[in-house]
Amino acid sequence: MRRLVLPLVLLSAATALGATVLVPADFREVVASSQIIVHGRVVDVRAEWRDNRRRIDTVVTVEPGTYLKGAPLDPGPGSPPDTLTFTVPGGRIGRYKNVMIGAPEFHEGDEAILFLTSQGSGVPHVFGLSQGLYRVRVDPQTGRRIVLPPLIQARGDAVEVVKRGDPARRPMSLDEFAGAVRTAMQPFDKAQGGPFDKARGGPLDKARGGPEGIR
Repeated sequence: MRRLVLPLVLLSAATALGATVLVPADFREVVASSQIIVHGRVVDVRAEWRDNRRRIDTVVTVEPGTYLKGAPLDPGPGSPPDTLTFTVPGGRIGRYKNVMIGAPEFHEGDEAILFLTSQGSGVPHVFGLSQGLYRVRVDPQTGRRIVLPPLIQARGDAVEVVKRGDPARRPMSLDEFAGAVRTAMQPFDKAQGGPFDKARGGPLDKARGGPEGIR
């Protein structure tokens, strides 16, 4: 079991402090555990009370561009057609603010690749708080969109130290990232320590399997 853990504290104006522990997942686990992987743009953000006004969640509506995994869902009541809605813990209503440390914040106009998961027919949520959020930015030098990795992402079972400027967290082009997702969805060949290429009957060629740094 991974030994790198992050303490997460829930702060609220209306409730006592609570805590949980988040174990960082590697990229393959994030992909496998997400029912939907979608590249889209945020078109609406609104906070709502939950649990008889004990906590606040934020409901985020996205206009999907490309689905890398999964299929479009019913956007839900009150949401425009051709949109996707998910929830994030925390938010602000008036003078009340509910904060889950580690949970992402969204604003209208944000562009990102989202790894979403849900239980049963419930509204999806981002996998592992911020672990399932890859923000998309425009490279000022090239004018092309690039994908930024999350701050925390495991690359194995060993203890890891988070370092500023870690080359494994380099930005990637949209095409590179889509290739990494496709590689992560390949069946894993434990004997070879890598993805198994069903078409070739052997381990996937690393040259075709996506960039280093995404594991």
